[in-house]
Amino acid sequence: MAKLEAGATAPAFTLPDQDGKAVKLSDFKGQRVVVYFYPADDTPGCTKEACQFNDNLRAFDKAGVAVLGISPDKAEKHVKFRTKYKLKFPLLTDADKKVMERYGAWGEKTMYGKKTVGTIRSTFLVGPNGKVQRAWYHVRADGHAAKVLEEIAADGG
Repeated sequence: MAKLEAGATAPAFTLPDQDGKAVKLSDFKGQRVVVYFYPADDTPGCTKEACQFNDNLRAFDKAGVAVLGISPDKAEKHVKFRTKYKLKFPLLTDADKKVMERYGAWGEKTMYGKKTVGTIRSTFLVGPNGKVQRAWYHVRADGHAAKVLEEIAADGG
């Protein structure tokens, strides 16, 4: 599994959102976007992470940064998750995990001391030029949105 480094071109993708609408990374050309990969809707860590991104959405908007969450979950599950927690940003479905693989967010990981294959909780800050400005792998869900915002602020916006 290749990890993306700062300066690498963010792999292009087109994935369906919770409403079945195709969302492309190129839709955000000219602005920064946070692309974060998470294992599953409505699980404790993923809920905490999503809610914290949502709670900070105004600050992301003010900085001109869009937020996209990506998991293997189907649209119906995304709709329930967004409704239950009043999430205001798109959740995309990567059912075949191809996009996750290209970002290095799918592969072997250790969970509770056992090796398993699955989604590696990862976040990417993609610049207006389509290049990765920052990559975080194996993130802790709690407090992560604030760390991403700190990085954006430190970067001048």
